[in-house]
Amino acid sequence: MTIETIPARKGLRMRSLLGRRMARKAGRSSLSPATSAEHARARMDKAGRQLPMPKGVEVARTEIGGCDALAFAPENARKGVLIYLHGGGYSRGSALSHRALVARMASAFSLNAVSVNYRMAPEHPCPAAIEDAVAAIEAAMEDEKGPVILGGDSAGGGLALSATIRLRDAGKRIPDALYLLSPWTDLSMSGESVAAKAMRDPMLNPGYLGAGGELYLGGRPGTDPEASPLFAEMNGLPPTLIQVGSDEILLSDSTRLAEKLEAAGVPVDCEIWEGMWHDFQIFSPLIPEADWAIDRARVWVELQLA
Repeated sequence: MTIETIPARKGLRMRSLLGRRMARKAGRSSLSPATSAEHARARMDKAGRQLPMPKGVEVARTEIGGCDALAFAPENARKGVLIYLHGGGYSRGSALSHRALVARMASAFSLNAVSVNYRMAPEHPCPAAIEDAVAAIEAAMEDEKGPVILGGDSAGGGLALSATIRLRDAGKRIPDALYLLSPWTDLSMSGESVAAKAMRDPMLNPGYLGAGGELYLGGRPGTDPEASPLFAEMNGLPPTLIQVGSDEILLSDSTRLAEKLEAAGVPVDCEIWEGMWHDFQIFSPLIPEADWAIDRARVWVELQLA
């Protein structure tokens, strides 16, 4: 296992402060339980429309495994596919809200990509999202004979892990690699960083986590390994890259996951980005660190595809 701290670069303090301000505003408007799911979803979709898109990536609506989705086709795409599961606490977010992020990944990785709209809480608590993710992954793998990279941020990162575990337990083909951004893997909120980083993370706070987790769990305990994959067995999972900010309350969700993956013999790289917050990559290209993180992921993906 490699747990690597990516140091903050000098001379970018103003950009970082601006990014923190945007993250704080995004958290309050879209993740706070004081905002209804309906309004939060609309706000996140509006933000997704406003973020600049990379050149040379065609985007189209599609369907996969019974789920609505967005398909991304970059120029000079190679064989293989990136399947992406968006974040938003299992009750907010969509393929549209994460459109610019997935487009940048597709372009950087030179891979066609599919971003899935899975069912969300409170209308559809756990395991509806897992069922949809598994159906989409299986459909993609049936159509794509090349390598399959499964990615996700925040709740989508936890969902990517849960879906892969369900496929493994069923004895089915699993993705060839996992790319997890600030994954939410422990809905019991037992990680040390939940309290220790509560004043540092501009986007998330324990109250947001608790409220969102309750909606998704639907009466299940927070330690249920299906909803909180940190408590599942990790053996047989694919190589995994985790990127997480040093200042986010889900830092422990990432570091503990990396430790469990290593103990199970799974190749894992965990990058801790100094001074960064939850889901900072979604602010690409507005903050340089987001672009650098995606570029480092590109190098890692190249190794997996090789």
